[in-house]
Amino acid sequence: MEKKINISCFILGLLLLNACTKKLDLQPAQNISNESALTSDASVKQVLVGAYDYFSASRLYGGQVLRNAELFAGEGEYTWTGTFEGPLEIFNRQILTVNDDVTAYWEDAYITINICNNILSALSVVTEEDRPRIEGEAKFLRAYIYFDLTRFFGQQYETGLTNDQLAVPLVLQPTVSATDNIGVSRNTVEECYAQVIADLNDAESLLPETNGIYANKYAAAAILSRVYLQKADYTNARDAADRVISSGHFALVSNYADEFATDDNTTEDIFAIQLSAQDGSNALNEFFSTNQYGGRGDIQITTAFYNLYSADDERRSLYYKLAGKYRTAKFNNQFGNISLIRLAEMYLVRSECNERLSTATGAAPVDDYNVVHTRAGLAPAISVTLDDILFERSLELAHEGFKLFEVKRLHQNVGAMPYNDPKLVFPIPEREIEVNPNLVQNPGY
Repeated sequence: MEKKINISCFILGLLLLNACTKKLDLQPAQNISNESALTSDASVKQVLVGAYDYFSASRLYGGQVLRNAELFAGEGEYTWTGTFEGPLEIFNRQILTVNDDVTAYWEDAYITINICNNILSALSVVTEEDRPRIEGEAKFLRAYIYFDLTRFFGQQYETGLTNDQLAVPLVLQPTVSATDNIGVSRNTVEECYAQVIADLNDAESLLPETNGIYANKYAAAAILSRVYLQKADYTNARDAADRVISSGHFALVSNYADEFATDDNTTEDIFAIQLSAQDGSNALNEFFSTNQYGGRGDIQITTAFYNLYSADDERRSLYYKLAGKYRTAKFNNQFGNISLIRLAEMYLVRSECNERLSTATGAAPVDDYNVVHTRAGLAPAISVTLDDILFERSLELAHEGFKLFEVKRLHQNVGAMPYNDPKLVFPIPEREIEVNPNLVQNPGY
């Protein structure tokens, strides 16, 4: 997303004594007040740019959230060779409550949520023409973050059950003073999903069809599709994916490799993090790519996973060997964009849901499957099964932040661990428990 040098002063004013950062003891004298930051149309819009800026930080969607979803359930797919303790604990599923990566994720997520809440509280000063878009973008970002927080810190949504398992606190009002939002408690998985869906429905209805590099109505519909798929609501997941595909605003790139490590959005990107050498870092590049591409090479791909691709699958060519170990080339651009939502996912969602429901909304399951399958240079299938579609997802979306959540929604195991093992859920950071006795720790920590 576009960055502006002076945005930090506006953001700091908004984040004064944020509930999730009270231990940092931020002082009002360092910052401008919330009142002065949000009293004009221009300032609210600038603060919205700041929300995207925080959202795209490396500890959030600049890569680490996606990396952690892969490492956490990556047994048999990855080998971790790095020296950083935080990712190592996540990979080994032996996370301490003081884990720096988990703590940083929680902190930055709630900072960004608070910026969105402040924007939503100041809509009255936004010009009437732009107000729906500003509201839609803030709700899109808030919903996106809450969805992943719920999936990391709470157990999997279980269809037909009450889903009263604890997730994360839903903080929907701005924190602008030391007494705001003190003592919040964790909401249930059911409550968090309901809020995420409400925000995304609002965002889809409010956002324009095109919005430059920022969120548009189809980005909201795409995440809605992902949310519904995670909770096994296949009808709504299918229909949301169909809205994206049938819009005609996006098209798969003809060559699979051209979708990755790009400096600009492609026709396939529905929503992507914009990075540059001037502002931003790509944590996927840092950990997956090797030194010649600006990375550390801490994550290796196992031979067993590489061998899942057939010899004539063009996606296989996006792997390379260094010192006898396989690496993915998806992120071999130190300041390349990070595609968070791309059209191939929507085709596979619609294919899966139609197959499960014995429907053909938008297209028959095999036709959507073949759109993705043949793009990889493979012969079209005459028919497909659910297993075929799920296998295609694992090949097409590999290393892009889906692994943990696929394991959970499909009720699979990670090694000997079942999908609902307490150790496949992040702990509430210890510093949050210390300052807020109303936060209950997850079992097993």
